[in-house]
Amino acid sequence: MDNKSIQKIIVKTSTSLLDAMKMMDIQKVKTLFVFEGDCFKGLLTLGDIQRAIINNTDLKEPVNRILDRNKVYGHQSEGEDGIKEKMRRMRAEVMPILNEKNELVDVWFWEGLFKKADLTEREKINLPVVIMAGGKGTRLKPITNVIPKPLVPIGDKTILETILDQFEEIGCTKFYMSVNYKADIMKYYLSQLDHKYDIEFFQEDKPLGTIGSVSLLKGKITTPFFVSNCDSINEQDYRDVYDYHMSNHNDLTIVTMVKSFKIPYGVIETGEDGLMTSLSEKPELTYQVNTGVYILNPSCIEEIPDGEFFHITHLMEKIKARGGRVGCFPVSEHSWKDMGEWPEYLKMINVL
Repeated sequence: MDNKSIQKIIVKTSTSLLDAMKMMDIQKVKTLFVFEGDCFKGLLTLGDIQRAIINNTDLKEPVNRILDRNKVYGHQSEGEDGIKEKMRRMRAEVMPILNEKNELVDVWFWEGLFKKADLTEREKINLPVVIMAGGKGTRLKPITNVIPKPLVPIGDKTILETILDQFEEIGCTKFYMSVNYKADIMKYYLSQLDHKYDIEFFQEDKPLGTIGSVSLLKGKITTPFFVSNCDSINEQDYRDVYDYHMSNHNDLTIVTMVKSFKIPYGVIETGEDGLMTSLSEKPELTYQVNTGVYILNPSCIEEIPDGEFFHITHLMEKIKARGGRVGCFPVSEHSWKDMGEWPEYLKMINVL
């Protein structure tokens, strides 16, 4: 087939997982076509890479290492109706079409075949969401001298509304909002919106850290629940995070962002007597960074001390110390947009 329609989303089998993830970010897609020469080897999805990271696969490994050989594709022999039905059943946004020799002969895209309404709605989850909205936003002064950080605009909405809407889209309807700084302004603004969110406010009398105020919700939440900061937006469908949290039997799950840094120098490691032990030329280092979004089991609330300054990192350490499970669900670098400081905020509003 002519590969022009998919030229920008083709990678080689030797392409690293990190480079594949970067390409998905650049092309704003979640699926890539993997080729070896002119031979189609399979589809690579963002979910495949996320599972590889969770399984501690090095992102320098080639995509061929994790390629799912059992993915279901369309075949010419199935006919148009058969392939369309398969796409509906799988909710497949893209479907490679193979001939009897398993060669790629065509690619069908959902948007070219069906109406958006034809897409089977994914099952929704109605979990409580705790929004941590009590911070002063000192890094965004002087704007936060006037309005609280959650009400800083991005486009025609505030970042708070954008976060609330994202959770509503996956089925979440009950919100608990921790407030302190300029709480009255926030309550008034939300009360004036045409769309009314079901929000129960709770207020800390003094700063209690990044999770300490959640101790005020003891006895109110009996299911796993989300916790979200108010200074970033994530394009990830949080139902995937919930599925991972439950299947992995985690006590707490952190949504992490895969961040890579290229060091523009040769990096030298030394040993005894200052002798060089290794040399890496312009290495690229990769880390998982906390995005400020979490899923917690309700029992975690009991581990937060009443009225004490307590960070989410303190809770993670406490859970780990008792042998509990703190999991990490990775998202790509460009799918997470942060506005914690002015440079990040300016980037965010340029993107949005």
